[in-house]
Amino acid sequence: MSETAPDRINVFWFLPTHGDSRHLGTSIGGRAVDLGYLKQVAQAADQIGYHGVLIPTGKSCEDSWIVASALAPLTERLRFLVAVRPGLIPPTLAARMTATLDRLSNGRLLINVVTGGDPVENKGDGIHLSHAERYEITEEFLDIYKRVLAGETVTAKTKHYDVENAELIFPPVQKPLPPIYFGGSSDAGIKVAARTVDKYLTWGEPPADVAEKIAVVRAAARAEGREVSFGIRLHVIVRETSAEAWKAAEDLIRYVDDDTVAAAQAVFARMDSVGQNRMSRLHGGRRDKLEIAPNLWAGVGLVRGGAGTALVGNPEEVKARIEEYRQVGIDSFIFSGYPHLEEAWRFGELVLPDLPTAHPARRREGSVNTGPFGETIASDIRPTVRASAS
Repeated sequence: MSETAPDRINVFWFLPTHGDSRHLGTSIGGRAVDLGYLKQVAQAADQIGYHGVLIPTGKSCEDSWIVASALAPLTERLRFLVAVRPGLIPPTLAARMTATLDRLSNGRLLINVVTGGDPVENKGDGIHLSHAERYEITEEFLDIYKRVLAGETVTAKTKHYDVENAELIFPPVQKPLPPIYFGGSSDAGIKVAARTVDKYLTWGEPPADVAEKIAVVRAAARAEGREVSFGIRLHVIVRETSAEAWKAAEDLIRYVDDDTVAAAQAVFARMDSVGQNRMSRLHGGRRDKLEIAPNLWAGVGLVRGGAGTALVGNPEEVKARIEEYRQVGIDSFIFSGYPHLEEAWRFGELVLPDLPTAHPARRREGSVNTGPFGETIASDIRPTVRASAS
């Protein structure tokens, strides 16, 4: 085992606050993502034993803080990875919001710092800043935000902020503050990660590329006298056989036509996100080269921004690919699948019980009402693992 490989991993699921469907790029198979549905996904993730859920952010999403606040009382152990947006909110107000939600959830809050990579969306939010300036704000924000959350009384005058005697009256449950997650593939993003965050997140590039990125970030952090850990964001399509999994992948994009791909890629091209550019280059908008590494499929990225790759295969293949990422240093996996409710259960039954998780997960031998064992046959016989011949 590589000396960088963590012994245990944390496995997250995803709350689809920007929509959910059986098929990408079309309204066919779409479903309403309301509080009732989000409650189902969150409670399923809680029951199955995922470490937490990522709640996305942006103009296409329901607000992550409000969603987490609505779902925290409806779950028991599930953690909520919620987005903080430097430049959209002052660091002191963000610190108060963080402390409040951490207290109300009894220490189940995690923070995902999102700088934002779409200039058009940023301008709609009143942010007229260059790529470099956004990362300046992010680093200044995090310095004030972390110090206030940790209990300091902060006076600071920076290029973008000027606060005097900023402090918290009510501290967070987690000490000194909730863990901070962050992703940024540019030099500026890596600099911020090296200096300020706890966990660096990457999107699902091939394992060799992820290993290279981890080495760069780890070296940058050590140059600052710090250590960071690493997570990855992926979709997953797992079925009992490999053939079924690849058929499901093709079915996911069956309604995606060339015009839809072109329109989506034009949106991605306007962004100044290095991470998004790296995602787009994996497939180049082409359908004929979507398996970019063994069991790693870039079809999602034809029309979806951000995480655009999926692990595709049978349970053994998916577990083997997860192990490859663990061996290069990944200790946190944030998965999703379409539709998110069904796929949370599918992955939770076929793969999660066999992973070396640091958190309790639902095991196959678990006992619920003397089960689980399936529906009783003829109201008299408990079924076994034998498959029907029909």
